[in-house]
Amino acid sequence: MKLSILSCAPKCYSTLRLIEAAKVRNHSVKVLNTKRLTLELAHGEPDLYYRGSQIDTPDAILPRIGTSLTRYGTAVVRQFEQMDIYTPNTSAGISNSRDKLRSLQILSRHDIGIPRTAYVHDKRDVQEALERVGGAPVIIKLLEGTQGVGVILADRAEIAKAIVETLHSTNQQVLLQKFVAESKGKDVRAFVIGDRVVAAIRRTAQGQEFRSNVHRGGKAEAIDLDPRYAEAAVRAAQIMGLRVCGVDMLEGAMGPQVMEVNSSPGFEGIECATGLDIAGAVIDYIADQVKFPEIDIRQRLTVSRGYGVADINIPESSKFVGMTIEATGLRQQDVVVLTLRRGRSVISNPKGTRVLEADDSLLCYGRSDHMKELIPDHPKKRRKLKPLPTTPITERHAT
Repeated sequence: MKLSILSCAPKCYSTLRLIEAAKVRNHSVKVLNTKRLTLELAHGEPDLYYRGSQIDTPDAILPRIGTSLTRYGTAVVRQFEQMDIYTPNTSAGISNSRDKLRSLQILSRHDIGIPRTAYVHDKRDVQEALERVGGAPVIIKLLEGTQGVGVILADRAEIAKAIVETLHSTNQQVLLQKFVAESKGKDVRAFVIGDRVVAAIRRTAQGQEFRSNVHRGGKAEAIDLDPRYAEAAVRAAQIMGLRVCGVDMLEGAMGPQVMEVNSSPGFEGIECATGLDIAGAVIDYIADQVKFPEIDIRQRLTVSRGYGVADINIPESSKFVGMTIEATGLRQQDVVVLTLRRGRSVISNPKGTRVLEADDSLLCYGRSDHMKELIPDHPKKRRKLKPLPTTPITERHAT
C-alpha cells in the first residue's frame, strides 16, 4: 500500500509512530505538508500538486489536520476524495467534528448522551441559557479549540455572564455547557478504529486544574471500557463520518456523555498508558479498507432513473409484521432489502426467511414508486414544552 500522511508536523510523536508502523508492515509511506498541496480543478480531472510537482497518487491518505488549518485541510481531503483515493476520515467528518456546536447539533438528534448545552448570541439571553443548562458552576467553551484551550469553568452565574459578554465583545462565539459534577477533573477517551474501540484511558486532572487533557498535565491510565461507553463511542464516530478518531466522554450519573469527537487524536498518551500499538492498528485498518473500500450506497445506487434508496419502517400495524422478508413480495416489486435494523442491531443482507417484527427498519434499494407506497405517513413530532425557570424575570435581571 502507498500511504500519504497529511501533516504539518512530521517530527511529532504521532506522525513518527505512523511512519514506523507503516514501514514495519512493508508499506510505502510519505508525509505531505498539507500547506504545500495545491488543488487543480479541470473538466473531469481533479488533481493535486505537491511543491509544484504532480503528486504520485497514493492508495490512501491519513489526514492529520490541525485546528488552524481546518478549512484548507478539509479542501485538500475533499480533493483526494474526488480522485477516489481512500481516507478513513472524510472531509465532512473532519469539518463537523472540528466545530463543537455543529458536532453536538448532529449528535443531539441521536440516542447518544451529551451534556446539556446552550448557544446564545445576545447578552440578554445569557441568564436564561445558564439556568437551562443547570446554572453555575458552568463550563464555557469556544466553538473551536483543542487540547483544553478555550475551556473555562465559571463557579458563579455573574462570573459566567461577565466572561461570555467579554468573549462576545471580541467576536468570539461560545457554548454554555452543563457542569457534570460527578465527573469533575476526569474524562474518558476511547480510541475508535472502524467499528470498535481499540483502547481506552481515563484522564485525571492534577492539582487545582479541572481540565484533564494530557497536554494540560493530566494523568492517563488504561481502563477496561464499560460496554455502554464503547457503544456510545463507536456510534458517535460513525455518525460523524470518522473511522479513526478519539471520542471524549464524561462519566455521568446517567451514563456516557459525549463531549467531543477528535478527528486527529494524539497517540502518545494512549500508547504510553496502554502499551498498545495504536499506530499499527490504524495502518492495518487503512490497508484493509484499501482492498475493500467503503461505498456511499446512496450516491452509487441512485443513478438509475426511477430507482433510489429508502428506509422503510415497520410499525406495529403493518401487514408485514410476522411475515418473512420473502413472503412480503418486495423482491417481486423490484425492491431489494439491503439491511434490517432491529433496535441497535443491524443485520446486513438479511435472508428471505428472516421474520419481521414491529419497529424493524429496512434499508431498501429499488423502484421509487413502489417504495413510496410502503412508507407510512409519519405525524410530526410534537415538541415538549419545557417549564420556564422558576425565578421571576424581574429578579433575574435585577442589578
